[in-house]
Amino acid sequence: MTVGTSGETTHGRRLVGELIRIHRVRAGLTQKEAAEQLLISESLMGAVERAERIPSRDLLIDADRVFGAGGALKACCELVDEEKYPPKFLDWARLERTARVISAYETMLIPGLLQAEGYAYALHRARVPAYTEPEIVRLVEARLERQAVLSRTPPPRIGYVIEESVLDRTLGGPEVLKEQLRHVLDCIERFNHLTVQVMPSAQHTHAGLNGPMQLMSTAEGRNVLFAEGQGGGRFTPKPEQVSDLFDLFGILRAQALNPWKSAEIIETKVGQL
Repeated sequence: MTVGTSGETTHGRRLVGELIRIHRVRAGLTQKEAAEQLLISESLMGAVERAERIPSRDLLIDADRVFGAGGALKACCELVDEEKYPPKFLDWARLERTARVISAYETMLIPGLLQAEGYAYALHRARVPAYTEPEIVRLVEARLERQAVLSRTPPPRIGYVIEESVLDRTLGGPEVLKEQLRHVLDCIERFNHLTVQVMPSAQHTHAGLNGPMQLMSTAEGRNVLFAEGQGGGRFTPKPEQVSDLFDLFGILRAQALNPWKSAEIIETKVGQL
C-alpha cells in the first residue's frame, strides 16, 4: 500500500472508504443516518467514504459497532495508521497508545501530545518545503488524535523537560502562543500523571545540550528512543543505545526547574503576551 505523503487519494484510503460505504449500506443506513449515530457531520461521513478524509481510529471502531461489521472496519485501524504517520514514526505512534512511561526533552517546540490545535496548524504551515493544505489537515488531525493517550485508562506516566526559549517562540503569532501556553497549564492541572519542567535559559550548561529526544517504556517493559532532526527522525529500540539516555533524562530533570516553579514561569509568560 502506498502512504499518503502528499495528500493524494491512495489505494489504501480508497479501500477503507469503500469498506465503510459497503457496511453502511448493508446496515440499511443513509449517510445522514450513519453520521447521526456516529456523532459526526454528514459532510465528514461523505468525505471519509470518498477517501477525501482519513477516518480516526475511534470512528472506525464506532462504525464497526454501528454497522455490525464484525471486526472488518476495526481491522482497518492498522491500515489507516500507515496513511497518517511517516514510516519512521509509525512504530512509535503505535507503541505510544499503550506505553507505561513517555518522556521527552524538547528544545524547539511544545511536545506534540501537548500541542493545541492552532499551534499545531501554525507549525505545519511553517514547514519548508511547504505542505499542501490537505497534507496539513491530515497531519494535524493525526497529531491531535494521538493526544487521546493523555486521558487513557490506565494512564501512562508522562514527563517533559522543555527549554524556556520554546515558551517565548511566537509560532503563529502571540495569540496562538498564548492559547498554547494556557493549554499546557490546563493539561498540567487536569492530568496528575503529567509533569512539565522548564529548563531556564539562564542555565548555562546541562545534560541535554546534544539535542532533543523522546523516550518511552512500552507496555511490555522495553525502553525505546525516537530522536528527531533535520531530514526526519530515527526510531531506536536497541537497549544498549537507549539505557544511557534514560539516565541522562533523569539528570536533565534534576537540573530543570521543579514542576511548580515551571508552572509559575509559564503563567508569567502568558501574562506577558
